[in-house]
Amino acid sequence: MQTAREFRGLTEVNKKLGRLLHPGMGIYFVVMLGFCLAALLREHILLAAVEGCVTLVLYVFYILRRKHRHDQLQQYLQSIPGAIESVSRGESPFPTVMARLGDGGLIWANEQFASITGLSDSMMEHTLTDALPGFTTDWLVDRKTEAPYDITLDGRRYRVYGTSYRADDPAGTMIGVFYLSDLTMLYQVRDEYVRSRPVVSIILIDNYEELTKNLSESAISTLNAKLNDTITEWTDGHHGLLRKLERNRFLYIFEKRDLDSATEDKFSLLENIHQITSPSGLSASISIGLGVDGANFEESYNFAALSIEMALSRGGDQAVIKDRFNFTFYGGRNKEADYRSKVRSRVTANSLMELIGQSGHVFIMGHKNADLDSVGAAMGIACLCRKKNKKFNIVLDMENNASKQLLKEIVQVSEYREAFISGQEALLMCDNRSILIVVDTNRPDQVEFKPLLEAISKVCVVDHHRRAADYINPVVVNLHEPYASSASELTTELLQYAVEKDNILPIEAKSLLAGICLDTKFFNVRTGERTFEAAAALRRMGADTTEVKVLLQNDFQDTMAKYQIIKSARLYRQELAIAALNSATTRILAAQAADELLNISGITASFVLYPDGDTIIISARSIGSANVQMILEPLGGGGNTATAGAQVKNSTVKDTLDRLVASIDKFYEE
Repeated sequence: MQTAREFRGLTEVNKKLGRLLHPGMGIYFVVMLGFCLAALLREHILLAAVEGCVTLVLYVFYILRRKHRHDQLQQYLQSIPGAIESVSRGESPFPTVMARLGDGGLIWANEQFASITGLSDSMMEHTLTDALPGFTTDWLVDRKTEAPYDITLDGRRYRVYGTSYRADDPAGTMIGVFYLSDLTMLYQVRDEYVRSRPVVSIILIDNYEELTKNLSESAISTLNAKLNDTITEWTDGHHGLLRKLERNRFLYIFEKRDLDSATEDKFSLLENIHQITSPSGLSASISIGLGVDGANFEESYNFAALSIEMALSRGGDQAVIKDRFNFTFYGGRNKEADYRSKVRSRVTANSLMELIGQSGHVFIMGHKNADLDSVGAAMGIACLCRKKNKKFNIVLDMENNASKQLLKEIVQVSEYREAFISGQEALLMCDNRSILIVVDTNRPDQVEFKPLLEAISKVCVVDHHRRAADYINPVVVNLHEPYASSASELTTELLQYAVEKDNILPIEAKSLLAGICLDTKFFNVRTGERTFEAAAALRRMGADTTEVKVLLQNDFQDTMAKYQIIKSARLYRQELAIAALNSATTRILAAQAADELLNISGITASFVLYPDGDTIIISARSIGSANVQMILEPLGGGGNTATAGAQVKNSTVKDTLDRLVASIDKFYEE
């Protein structure tokens, strides 16, 4: 049977070769014989003889030439099966397989491919997916020659290359040919290189000054020994290099292979260090800044320095990892303690006044939908400009804000009649001598008019929110204190060091006190010693608490609307109140409703969601262990432990609520 098939195959090949080797030459010889015959009929014997000889010679030459071509072609065709057979025996350097792209059926494979897949006995009965589990050919259909992923077979990793063509059959079947390149050794070298990359970290004891305050030398030595032992015990498990740079600062270098274990245990050093307390009962707090994937040690150290700065500006007691693209945060769940120094406020006041004096025009800008704290802080900065006799303008949307009643009073004062301008007007007025002072926010996307921020090169920031990953940068002067109750409190401290009491207008003192009262809920949350000192100073400057109380009042309709929001709230995890509204409301009412929910017994945190066009606004408050800033950060929000907000664009209330609940669950699970 096999011989018969081979004979038929050879016969068919010979017929095809015959057609190739006999390309219709007979007609030419017939014509030439016709000329000979015509010459004989006309009795041209000599001419007929010459034509006959020429025809005979050409025919003999044609026969000999055809035989030579036939022999050469036969030798070439006989070499092809041998080449294919050698490939199928495994002499190809790559495992190779041919398959139909439609159903994945295998057509042919060499011995190397059969060996690594274990399908040598029944290869043609399987599909490409059987041989390579999880493998797809979409990339080949898209005319790519390399698979976008690697495959693993028997512990070895392969890169897949391929090509495709259309078969010469009635159905036009698409055929794919795939070549597997074993890159296991290359990947092992690469992975080892990645695992051995250095991680440069800075370990800083946040409250070292407070821990050692009023202690004897022997007590300080004992405390230092405990701190050193706790830090050393944690670092010993990572096989790195630890060196003490200063009393409260350590440099720690280790390999990236140990970073995973550190992140898996959530940097347990953050909690372990809390076990160390001073004789007065103050627990130690630590921050860790890590630089990863730097091009060299210098860049990694710079990343670590940025990380430690970010950790401190977010309240400390956390670990921050900085790579080439992002910040990653661990810890920071506890409430911030006040580690501020009045020295910094005094130095910042001097630097800011010097910068204002050197400028040509000062622009002051808060966040979108400016509230009383944003307006109050802007008024305080305006007082500094007036002290230096510098022209200033406050960039604010007079239509869309949360301080309309206060602004009506401010514009009646002669010093502020032309002070408020729009962002477009400011953009036309600014030049290379202008400076911009941003208050009550540190995020570029949250400022009143972002193009102005991008147009002015000299930018200063006065803010009390936890620093976000997308903070304003670069900054010439930065007073960023997450321990402060409000931006108005920080600005009040600047005024105390930079101007005299008589330089401050009563409306400015009133605005600053209103900002403090708004963010502290009339001194109920996030208040410290410095908060009351600032309020007392403003009271001496002419601020009236009764007038401030009037600014924070609601009318009857707004009060009813606020309680409707409270009524719609639902309890989650027995201590969280969430009100998800399907209709729009104002930011003021949402914030007030979130505050009011905390007055209910057992409620430690509250969230109010409502739609604003295609954006969902979230207002969050907390008086318990829930850090609302950390909960809203995955949703693009920011703030501090007790007060936070977020704007989720292109979303629905339901989808945003689902994301919020997932973020809450993650916070409590960690």
